[in-house]
Amino acid sequence: MSAKSANKHKAETKTVVPPEPGKWPNGDKPAVYAPEWKEYFRDIILKKRKEILRELSYLHETSMETTADQYSGDNSTYSYHMADQGTDAGEREKAFLFASREGKMLRLLDQALERIDNGTYGYCQETNAPIEFKRLEAIPHARLCIAAKKRHEEENSPPE
Repeated sequence: MSAKSANKHKAETKTVVPPEPGKWPNGDKPAVYAPEWKEYFRDIILKKRKEILRELSYLHETSMETTADQYSGDNSTYSYHMADQGTDAGEREKAFLFASREGKMLRLLDQALERIDNGTYGYCQETNAPIEFKRLEAIPHARLCIAAKKRHEEENSPPE
């Protein structure tokens, strides 16, 4: 290989530097979703997923594993009074409801990741139109465009 052809080959294989986080791809954000932005949204979804897993872990450690037996020790700050037990049970139930809600959100985010992988992310499941970019930033697991979501809410709202 001559020096001239080696330099030409070297120029053609330019190193691609990944864009800064949150600025991928370069340019202004579009009005509606475009497939070029799928990695941007994957990053948002993965961050939200990580946050939820951290919250679930905290709930599990602080509220879900505590039992009435642990309250009865000498070093316990909890008394064995019936009213206190009721309060403790209420707190555990509230923690369970939070965990249940977070679990549902986790499933929605996982479904959004599946849609990214199969190429259907960012498109309304009812109209196949691209979903508004700002909507996906606010609700990255959104499956419906705003018009379809409004229609569903109106159909399911109780009569006045």
